[in-house]
Amino acid sequence: MSAVPRSHKPAGRFRRMLDRLSSSQEDLESEELREDSETAGCIRIGDCQDRQIVTVTGTLRTVTLRPRAGVPALEAELFDGSAALDVVWLGRRSIVGIEPGRKLIASGRISMSRGRRVLFNPKYELRPLGRE
Repeated sequence: MSAVPRSHKPAGRFRRMLDRLSSSQEDLESEELREDSETAGCIRIGDCQDRQIVTVTGTLRTVTLRPRAGVPALEAELFDGSAALDVVWLGRRSIVGIEPGRKLIASGRISMSRGRRVLFNPKYELRPLGRE
């Protein structure tokens, strides 16, 4: 056997097909989200640093209403296949179109809160539903 790990070897067509067949649904969706992020020209969430101004894209996994300091706050978890990011709209109880499973592009300054990346009151663009 070779000392080079399989992930570093060039994969032939048959190997790629076998890898896709043996991958879990979650792995395939993560790979698709990472490719979407790359084609949209966005930075991967896993590469975002604290206080960096970014444009990210992904799918909303959860959307919850969670008050912060007595102010309503709509929180959503955005996932792009590399990592998750909390998107928070302060002073909002709901936003039309912000729902689990929806794809969007968000821009703003990353901050860290309790070890998680957070984007407060971002500029955002909902992705068309027909692309899903």
